[in-house]
Amino acid sequence: MPDRARIALGLVFAGLLAAEGLAIAQTATPTNALPNPYRTIENWGTLPQGRAWGSTSAVAIDPDGMSVWVAERCGEARPPSRVDLAQPFGCGGSGLDPVLKFDPSGTLLKSFGAGLLLFPHGIHVDREGNVWVVDGLGRGGTGHQVFKFSPDGRVLLTLGKAGLPGSGNDEFNAPSAVVTAPNGDIFVADGHGGNTNARIVKFAKDGTFIKTWGRKGSAPGELDIPHTIAMDSQGRLFVGDRQNNRIQIFDQDGKFLDQWHQFSRPSGVYIDAKDNIYVADSESESVSKNHDGWKRGIRVGSARDGSVTALIPDPVEKTNTTSAAEGVAADAAGNIYGAEVGPRRMMKYVRN
Repeated sequence: MPDRARIALGLVFAGLLAAEGLAIAQTATPTNALPNPYRTIENWGTLPQGRAWGSTSAVAIDPDGMSVWVAERCGEARPPSRVDLAQPFGCGGSGLDPVLKFDPSGTLLKSFGAGLLLFPHGIHVDREGNVWVVDGLGRGGTGHQVFKFSPDGRVLLTLGKAGLPGSGNDEFNAPSAVVTAPNGDIFVADGHGGNTNARIVKFAKDGTFIKTWGRKGSAPGELDIPHTIAMDSQGRLFVGDRQNNRIQIFDQDGKFLDQWHQFSRPSGVYIDAKDNIYVADSESESVSKNHDGWKRGIRVGSARDGSVTALIPDPVEKTNTTSAAEGVAADAAGNIYGAEVGPRRMMKYVRN
């Protein structure tokens, strides 16, 4: 090889290394020094008299752009890691409706789902207004399923085997989240750490299995607690790979496209129609032992270029449990809703 070519190749290689090093340096630095242009409305959402909020990680926006759907655990105060599967928990035997619809002021409009769900973990509302709810744990013939409800609460489709965890094409083991594509294809983030699954499962609109991808690990394309999933305007899938402290981006066939660390440890991811991205971190410097130095809270940015522009910080600086929002959504006016597991409440954040 001529000397000039060797030099050119060396410069290219050095440039690639430098670029890689810059990316690592950028993602390794906590994105804490960001403005908070929001004011907080605490304890949003009024429940019927005598009913108290349980833990919730599930919040979504109706196609009208302003109504808010929440799936809460019927007063349950424990996160999944503290549930004893041998004992009653969640909505089991409660008789309460876990799926709730509110107007923007927090007035309850409707509810349904009593007796069908055990431990609601994720929620998604599709373009037709159907409500998809993920039942993340199982006991006594209930759970480890995904339900598709009509807007009035009729069951239209179920995925998974009731109460039976597994890794087959028609089974889930602690599913966490669901999202649908414009053509109706269904994507389920299946797994919640430990001995559960760590994969994405794709189905056709009618529930026919198409494919699965991912396995437990930390390499690109591998997953460890796929806790949340969202889709941008390009149809890319954003998976909150929580234990790996990153968002992984895939195409709809499971091809790995990119990974982002700048949004911190993702418990919840929501992308609106303008590709604004909202990411909830409920575990850094608390439950997580591998992500100190990052502030918990909701980071706001762009799904198009990965920029992070705002941070609504958790008011609790140090804790040993999940804190602030796990689930997050934003309405058409830009108001943000945070679903909190530890504090057992819903929060609303209004732009100043």
